[in-house]
Amino acid sequence: MNKFMQLTKDFINDEEGLTIVEYVLGAAAIALAIGALFSGFFGDLETKLSNIISS
Repeated sequence: MNKFMQLTKDFINDEEGLTIVEYVLGAAAIALAIGALFSGFFGDLETKLSNIISS
């Protein structure tokens, strides 16, 4: 039981895992921001092109 407690404490104190999670969350936030930016851009572009073609 003592070894299990030591392993648990080592796991909690290990900051390496936290940095990996932070990088993944940061990358996800950047991907969502880029996706939102381009979806709005392409939506506006499609509207403008449709207006040009229909006139």
